[in-house]
Amino acid sequence: MTVKHVRELDRVVIRFAGDSGDGMQLTGDRFTAETASFGNDLSTLPNFPAEIRAPAGTLPGVSSFQLHFANYDILTPGDAPDVLVAMNPAALKANLPDVPKGATIIVDTGDFTPRALKKVGWDANPLEDNTLSAYKVHALDLSGITMEALAPFDLSRKDSSRSKNMFALGLLSWMYGRSIDGTVTFLREKFASREAIRDANIAALKAGWNYGETTEEFAVSYEVKPAAMPAGTYRNITGNLALSYGLIAAARQSGLPLFLGSYPITPASDILHELSRHKRFGVRTFQAEDEVAAIGAALGASFGGALGVTTTSGPGVALKGETVGLAVSLELPLIIVDVQRGGPSTGLPTKTEQSDLLQVLYGRNGESPVPVVAASSPSDCFHAAIEAARIAVTYRTPVFLLSDGYLANGSEPWHVPDADSLPVIHPNFATELNHDGEGERDFWPYLRDPETLARPWAVPGTAGLEHRIGGIEKLDGPGTISYDPNNHDRMVRLRQAKVDGIAGVPDLEVEDPSGAARLLVLGWGSTYGPIGAAARRARKAGLNVAQAHLRHLNPMPANTGDVLRSYDRVLVPEMNLGQLALLLRGKYLVDVVGYNRVRGLPFKAEELADVIMEEVGAL
Repeated sequence: MTVKHVRELDRVVIRFAGDSGDGMQLTGDRFTAETASFGNDLSTLPNFPAEIRAPAGTLPGVSSFQLHFANYDILTPGDAPDVLVAMNPAALKANLPDVPKGATIIVDTGDFTPRALKKVGWDANPLEDNTLSAYKVHALDLSGITMEALAPFDLSRKDSSRSKNMFALGLLSWMYGRSIDGTVTFLREKFASREAIRDANIAALKAGWNYGETTEEFAVSYEVKPAAMPAGTYRNITGNLALSYGLIAAARQSGLPLFLGSYPITPASDILHELSRHKRFGVRTFQAEDEVAAIGAALGASFGGALGVTTTSGPGVALKGETVGLAVSLELPLIIVDVQRGGPSTGLPTKTEQSDLLQVLYGRNGESPVPVVAASSPSDCFHAAIEAARIAVTYRTPVFLLSDGYLANGSEPWHVPDADSLPVIHPNFATELNHDGEGERDFWPYLRDPETLARPWAVPGTAGLEHRIGGIEKLDGPGTISYDPNNHDRMVRLRQAKVDGIAGVPDLEVEDPSGAARLLVLGWGSTYGPIGAAARRARKAGLNVAQAHLRHLNPMPANTGDVLRSYDRVLVPEMNLGQLALLLRGKYLVDVVGYNRVRGLPFKAEELADVIMEEVGAL
């Protein structure tokens, strides 16, 4: 009998890769769920093609799911996989450049035919030459073993081979001490009405586990102990799910019904799907015929006294621009969620980017100021959504809430907050006349709150508070149509002052453990994790590095300029060509250094650590 050894590790990065129809996203998601239940800290990176069913066996059709889990706090999905599970030649070739020497590769040999190899540009079989000599390779006929395990089931050869992802999941679950009980329950529920498929997938999952337990191919399994985390209730959560929950929480904390007007667009569609499940919380969802109708409906809902929300990505923001300007003019609450993706135009629908910052700030006609809030991690999408709602409702303004494809589809453990700890948002609807007119009181829809400069929010149907709305400029106070030049100048400045004066924006906090750093690394949005991990590496190498992160991009924290000017050099990594750097140079006259990549992928920690070391060395 083979003696199995258990080796303890502090962290592991696993990447599952195959055709977009091989179930790699499901496989990764189930491994992630069990890892979260075990108590590890984790971060994930799903990566898949835009096509619903990309060409099988081709490099563009490869879908992958990377998971980084550890017994300590981690910030990124990992730079490179320690283990690559490749289900065909295309998956192996597409991902091999990312795999470091000495890493483990588990490859399904079932499809390594001359035709499949030629399709990806290999003249010879890499399993039979020296292509993989630098790696620990386990070449297994996963497809064949799976079909053999499922022989007792009345399934076609094609249907049996589809379960090879569950066999691989079972094998990796054994290798890293993950339970499969949760996945068994999941499969029973998912395929409750298709008993043959249900039983076959469960059998394949268990066969994979048993294969690892009994074969001589794998003499070692690995243990990654749970991470030490603050006490509380945790669950694994994606950015889109966290953002959905944040919107629901904001609606409950404000006492407003939530209305979502949305047109499906990758990678934001999951927010529409999720919110449509929560009617019991007073959520109404409307799938519109186009982007313009979606935001128009959301703005109309806000006029009617609801928390109006619309979700989209970069191309949709361009289409919604006129209605965003209308919301600025009407001065009504509205949340525009922009889950950014690669552009321009259709661009890279399933890949991440940070290239919409200037668009959401300035992509409208006229002086049209809009607050901008950016989430920094999948779980932070929850809190960013509540903050966006607080600003929108309190200041009667549209607010852009920025996420991106990396945050939307990635996941991490979320410390579920106590509902009592969430901020209360006060709509303070207008309920009575507010102005002393000539001999009688009347209602002025643009009579502003002296602290917030917000105008009254009068719900239609409130007796005596009837008023006119529209995109034509209004007279300050009475709200009647006005073409007076001085009034227009005043209204433009008031709308800008209202945004500039938003209260509750905390000072920019700097993490500078040594207190002696001369370099500040400043980020926004999803660069939070890679910058944090890179700074840790640089400090471990003995360098003094400070880091800070912007959540509020308009208005920025009041101390931003002072922070920037207190360091000899400021480095700003962005997944664009320098949009935040441009803003910082123009606003604060600080010559920041940009580090810019637009590859559709998040930064790697090692990559940023090298840049940090170069910048410190140049001081």
